[in-house]
Amino acid sequence: MRAIGGLWRWRRNPLRRTTDLVEAWLALVALVLALVAAPVAGVVIGTLAQNSLQRSVREQHRTHHLVTATVVKRLNRAPMEPDPESPTKRQRQSRVLADWTAPDGTARRGTVLADLDSPHRGDHFALWTDDHGRIMARPLDSATATTQAVLAGFGTSAATVGLMEGGRRLIVWRMVRRRYARWDQAWDKAGPDWGRTGTGS
Repeated sequence: MRAIGGLWRWRRNPLRRTTDLVEAWLALVALVLALVAAPVAGVVIGTLAQNSLQRSVREQHRTHHLVTATVVKRLNRAPMEPDPESPTKRQRQSRVLADWTAPDGTARRGTVLADLDSPHRGDHFALWTDDHGRIMARPLDSATATTQAVLAGFGTSAATVGLMEGGRRLIVWRMVRRRYARWDQAWDKAGPDWGRTGTGS
């Protein structure tokens, strides 16, 4: 609204300088772009991120398998505390030697972290593996992928607005510097005779 008011104020003002009009137009263009281009950029990037992440979700769910592992023995290492921000912060992960059967039918044994407070031989726990039984991370779920895509869209919109406002401020700053330089030049020309014009001296 300030940009529109600025354009109206300078429309037929005899004191209007070209730079005043350019500043008002810049503000108006930045406002229109912030209202149109930023949301469009956010939607485009968010949609692209959503499509890519959902493909990744489908791929991970196709290649990651949940199997049941059996504790062979607990290893002599202190339990590891999980990330305190994780949803499973009340659980403790223990390092154990475990057996499991891969989706392709091969028997596997290895050292893994089990979501068990005090694991004992024969305890069962869930484990994510690939087709050949190699341990994998939990696959990304659809809701988390959507959340990340929405955040990417909002981030793009905010970055677009920031870039446009930064560009506008940079252009105005350069115009103001040029205006001050011209004033300095004009003052240098008029300065020596300032106050003596028309005195006959």
